[in-house]
Amino acid sequence: MALLFGFLLCGAAGLPAQVTYQRLLNAGQEPQNWLTYSGRYSGWRYSTLDQINTGNASQLRMQWTFQVADLGQFETTPLVVDGVLYGTGQNDRAFAVDARTGRSIWRYQRNLPDKLQPCCGMVNRGFAILGNKLFMATLDAHVIALDTRTGNLVWDVKAADSTAAYTFTVAPLVVKNEVIVGISGGEYGVRGFIDAYDADTGQRRWRFETVPGPGQPGHETWAGDSWKTGGAPAWITGSYDPELNLVYWPTGNPSPSDYGGEREGDNLYSNSMLALDPDTGKLKWYFQFTPHDLYDYDATQVPVLLNADWEGRPRKLLVQANRNGFLYVLDRTDGKFLKAAAFGEVTWAKGIGLDGRPVVNTDLVPNPAGNRVCPGALGLTNWYSPSYSPVTRLLYVATSNECDIFTSAPQPYRVGHDFLGSVYVPDPVVRHTVAIKALDPTTGAEKWSYPYLRNPNGGALSTAGGLVFAGESDGNFIALDARTGRDLWNVQLGAAIYSTAITYRLDGKQYVVIPAGSGLFAFTVAQP
Repeated sequence: MALLFGFLLCGAAGLPAQVTYQRLLNAGQEPQNWLTYSGRYSGWRYSTLDQINTGNASQLRMQWTFQVADLGQFETTPLVVDGVLYGTGQNDRAFAVDARTGRSIWRYQRNLPDKLQPCCGMVNRGFAILGNKLFMATLDAHVIALDTRTGNLVWDVKAADSTAAYTFTVAPLVVKNEVIVGISGGEYGVRGFIDAYDADTGQRRWRFETVPGPGQPGHETWAGDSWKTGGAPAWITGSYDPELNLVYWPTGNPSPSDYGGEREGDNLYSNSMLALDPDTGKLKWYFQFTPHDLYDYDATQVPVLLNADWEGRPRKLLVQANRNGFLYVLDRTDGKFLKAAAFGEVTWAKGIGLDGRPVVNTDLVPNPAGNRVCPGALGLTNWYSPSYSPVTRLLYVATSNECDIFTSAPQPYRVGHDFLGSVYVPDPVVRHTVAIKALDPTTGAEKWSYPYLRNPNGGALSTAGGLVFAGESDGNFIALDARTGRDLWNVQLGAAIYSTAITYRLDGKQYVVIPAGSGLFAFTVAQP
């Protein structure tokens, strides 16, 4: 249901032009807009805007606010197109506002079933856009299209059974004329998948099942019938290389997440990076970061695509700071493992072998008595977006050096109920440390670290102004010097930040917007 408030879209900010696939391909050349979840297909979360910079960041002031009018974790990454900002909210709310003033244009509310089982809150991470349609994946496991001008429903397709705990929280990715989404529900024993839908009609074009069934390659990595409830969700938006025509999509933990006794084997394609042909959904290559995961180390972190020299010759690289505590460098043409380096305390593995497989510390496998393992179940980093700056050539990653006590025990599967196989609690003695870190993306070397007070739940945005914007769980929104990590500005927003900032330009003015609590907060600096 969409409600139009006050005035039509064309009266608010001028009727936006259609967002063509060509515009998405060149999103990095439209810094005045924010057209995809990560700002561009490469996953950089970087903007070439520099009006707000190290010299004037201290003069940032709030320009407008918008209240989404719901409670819970506000995890959206808004899109901005030609003066209009589009976002999603808790409980599958959605909205369009004037990006100059924050004034509401329309609102949409999904009518959800009474009983849903999302793992980690009634959240939605954002829209994708193509033409005059916005695409949203919903908590009741549907994929829908809304009209950008009115918020009215254009099409609605059921992807899976929400009563069996299948749910969507992901922001879709549009490639060509396809809307690509990945399922959530790994904590409830779903069988994961990645889907593509025709942007015009909603017809499903293909499905890649992240837990292979009988006769499919990789099925032998699941003991018995464990594949039927194998998990391997795909709940974070991937990246895309148009030259190679490959979509890179990360996957999450096997189910049950922390007990492996009944799912012996590597459990493909959990905790993996998948390279898929977007036209067919065919798997071109995969790399598994944590085979037979026992610690809930979802690999659902945004892949960052870089072109750089490697050992004296140009290589197309894929870099991921992984929840398991290692930063990985892969050749994105074929998935060849190049390097891995720990970027915090890691004890579950003694290192990564030359073949890319972890050398597991078998003394720390979870058992009924409990073992202290680092990183903990929340990971050294998590789903929150990293950022790469081509100016500093640094990768900015929010981190949490927390260790957990893992226990483990068998658990029967019940449809629609959690399926974990363990209990884990933070180390009650050693206080964990949290920080945003600047890492060399090809070596993992730490260049600087800025300490937080509480676990991060928001990612990073870097800009040509020499800044990194980041947010803390206790509500502090900060601007750091991208080269040194020096704190240049911060503001307390009064509510936890569970998302990452975006930036755009309108009428010659650069804006930075961050979701926090139940509101969007927009900041600018005074014009000279």
